[in-house]
Amino acid sequence: MQKRKVWVTYLLWFLFGYIGVHKFYLNKFGMGILYILTGGLFFIGLLIDLFTIPSQVRKYNESIGQ
Repeated sequence: MQKRKVWVTYLLWFLFGYIGVHKFYLNKFGMGILYILTGGLFFIGLLIDLFTIPSQVRKYNESIGQ
């Protein structure tokens, strides 16, 4: 598994956030499906992700050991 980058996650969030592509990129498949079904948790989830993406990427990278 490869280390994920914050800038790539933000780019995916900006372009396709409402369908959860950035969640799939971080291997959060359940949240990705939820974003697809609810349009990014009715855009509230997108707003929260705007501020929490760096910590989400850090947690993912720590979980894979890189």
